[in-house]
Amino acid sequence: MNALRRQSGQAAVLTAVFLVALLSIAAFVLDVGSWYKAKRDTQATADAAALAAAQSLPDDPNAASSLGSSYASKNGGGMQSLTISSQISSNDSVRVKISRPAPGIFSKLFGIDSVTVGANATARTGAMGQAKYVAPIVVNRAHPMLNNCSGPCFGPQYNTTLPLGKVGAPGAFDLVNLENNPNGTVGASELSNWILHGFDKYLALGDYFSDTGAKWNSSDIQNSLQQRYGTELLFPVYDTLGGNGSNAEYHIIAWVGFHLTNVTANGSSGSLSGWFTQVIWQGIQATTAGSPPSLGARTVDLVE
Repeated sequence: MNALRRQSGQAAVLTAVFLVALLSIAAFVLDVGSWYKAKRDTQATADAAALAAAQSLPDDPNAASSLGSSYASKNGGGMQSLTISSQISSNDSVRVKISRPAPGIFSKLFGIDSVTVGANATARTGAMGQAKYVAPIVVNRAHPMLNNCSGPCFGPQYNTTLPLGKVGAPGAFDLVNLENNPNGTVGASELSNWILHGFDKYLALGDYFSDTGAKWNSSDIQNSLQQRYGTELLFPVYDTLGGNGSNAEYHIIAWVGFHLTNVTANGSSGSLSGWFTQVIWQGIQATTAGSPPSLGARTVDLVE
C-alpha cells in the first residue's frame, strides 16, 4: 500500500513538472511570436521611411533626411541612422536603420524583460529605363522647355505648348503606337483609353511606330484629354523620326511629366497647353548613369 502511495505521489510530482515545463514553453512561444511581429513592423517602418526619404533625392538631401526621420517617428520611432549615398548617380540612395525594444510577457519568468528588434532598408531613386501608364503623345527632345533653365524648365511659371501636327514624316501626327504593331493602326477609342488611364504595360526605350493621322482631333480623344485637365501625364520623348506612314518610327530616349491645362484642335493642327513637371512614376529604374537623360521623371524602389 505504501509503495502504491509513493508511486502515486511521484507521478503527481512528475505530472506537475511536465505541466509547468509545457506551459512555460507555450508561453515562450507566444512571446517569440510577438517579437517576430515586432520585427516585421520595424521592417515596414524602415522600408516606408526609406521610400519617403528617397522622394526628395537627389536634389534635396536635407529634405530627404527630415522626411525620413519624420516618417519613422510617426510610425513607431527607433531610427538609429539615415545615410545618403551615391550608387548609380549622385545622392540617389538612402539607407535607414531602425532599432527598438520589443517587450516580453511570459519571458519575464526567465528574466527576459524585452529584446531588441532591428531592420535596415535602402531605397534608390533614378530615371526610368522602362515606364508604365504612358500616354501615346510624343514630345520632341528639342522642345525649348526641355533645354532651357540649365535643363528642363519645370512648373507653372514655364507654361508652354506641345504642338500636335504633322512632324517630319508623312502620316505622322505626334501619336505613337504603344503596342508597337507595324501591321495596323490603333483606333481612336484605344488611344483615348491610353490617355485617360495610361498604357497598362511596361514600355522600354527604343523605336516605336507612329500611329498615323490626326486622331487626337476625334471626340473620344478630346474628351479624354479634357478629363485629364489639372493632372500629370507621362509622355515619351523622341530625338529622331524616320520612315513614312505607319512605318514611321519615333526613337524614344526618355519620359517626361506634363501637367495638362488645355487642348486645342484645328483640323490637322492643334496643341496641348500646360507645363513640364517633375514626377515620381511607376517604372523600372535604369542601371546606367545618364541613360536615359534626366528629364524629371523618376521612380523610387527598395533595393538590396
